[in-house]
This record gives sequence, structure tokens and C-alpha cells, in this order.
Amino acid sequence: MYEFEFTRPTTLADALAVLKDDDEAQALAGGQTLIPALKQRLAMPSKLVSLTAIEELRDIRATGGVLSLGGGETHRAIAHDAAEAFPGFAALAGQIGDAAVRTRGTIGGSLANNDPSACYPAAVLACGGTIVTDRREIAADDYFQGMFTTALEEGEIITRVNIPIPEVSAYVKFAQPASRFALVGVFVARFPDGARVGVTGASEEGVFRWTEAEAALSESFTPEALDGLSLPAEGLISDIHGSAGYRAHIAAVIARRAVAAAH
Repeated sequence: MYEFEFTRPTTLADALAVLKDDDEAQALAGGQTLIPALKQRLAMPSKLVSLTAIEELRDIRATGGVLSLGGGETHRAIAHDAAEAFPGFAALAGQIGDAAVRTRGTIGGSLANNDPSACYPAAVLACGGTIVTDRREIAADDYFQGMFTTALEEGEIITRVNIPIPEVSAYVKFAQPASRFALVGVFVARFPDGARVGVTGASEEGVFRWTEAEAALSESFTPEALDGLSLPAEGLISDIHGSAGYRAHIAAVIARRAVAAAH
């Protein structure tokens, strides 16, 4: 780990001021991705700007058919406090990591890092969510731009995430046993105008929508509607945990399980 300064502002304005004054400063949310990167010397910020003391980033509410989450809300809080309004999303949050990770990790930090195996991106993309920052609002379809790549600019902070609540939804993931990251994770959501499907963990380009499955499920939101459908292996991740073909097969299997769970 390289040497760095540490500051813990109590307002968003103060945090943004520090980031603006120092191009090499970096925001720190829950630290579940950034801290391991620092330990491996894969990142070397001059200053870490902790967001954990900023109360305005902590808020969970559901109004007008939309679940609105402060960027600083932890996985644990979302799993508990969003369960009534949006059970599918709350259940996803409850599957992330272990108890320690859920207590520290935040939705804003997860979306900002856009790890290719993170769980939240599948749901936010599948539900057509909006990422709100200190500068603008970004539709999920425009936000996720590849592995560890987003539409965020330098010094931009996620302040809120707004997610339309579907009629029914569910998330199923095939987890790597040690890390609990998704080797493949599928979130399915049914809205009045059709179905949407987000897939994480599988692609070299990060999270994506499975449009063929969406079309089938929009006609009939049943596991049987996906019979005969499979992801092409081209462009999927192949590593020590599983080949591209293996991930393609698993995605098709758990997509059916997710639809069954949604019912």
C-alpha cells in the first residue's frame, strides 16, 4: 500500500471541494473494492476522501413506484429497509458478500467501481434505473460502459440511485464460493410494458441486458418461455473458475430459476 492522506468530511460539498482541489484524490465509500486494490498497489491516490460521515448520502424511500436509495446506503440497510417496497432488490442486497461486507459496502461504491461480477448492476440495468450524481442524472443503459468502466467523470460522486419497482422480480446468482462474487448472476423484472433481464459476471464487457430473453419473457413470463434460448459463448469470460461455454450454460439455467423465483 502506498502512502496517502485521509480525510472524512461531513458534507457532500466539503467532499467535492477536496476532490476538486486534488486531481489525485479519490472518494472512498465502503472500501470493499478500493481497499484491496490499495493493498495490492493497484491504486495510488494522494488522498482518500471518506464518504461514510455524510448523512445526506444515507436515505431509503419508495414513492411513486420508485425505490430511491442514497449512494451511501449499505447493502445491509438495503436488504432490511427495502424488503417491503422492493423484495427482489432487497433479496439481492442480502446475497452480497458476507455480513462484514454487507455492513461496510455501499450501493454507490459498488456502482462506481462497476466490478464485472458485482450484483447491483444486473438489477439497476434490468429495471432501467437512474444513477444520480452531484452533477447530473444518468440512465442505467448509458451508465455501464464496460468492465470497471462507467459514465462517471473524475471527481463525480453518486448521490442517489432511483430504481423503478417492477410488478415481480428476482435475482439468482451462481457464486464463487470463496469471494461470493457472481460467476454468473441474472436479475429478471416484469413491468406492465414487458420484461427486462440483466446479466452480471459473465461477459468480458461487464453487465449487459439479454434482449432475446427479454423478448421471450415479454410474451410469456414463465420459465418455459426461455426453453431453447442460450447465450452465445463468444465474448464471455473464461478463467480458472469456468469457461465461456460453462458461463453461457449457467446463465440460461439460472435465468429460468430467477423467473420461477419471481413467481
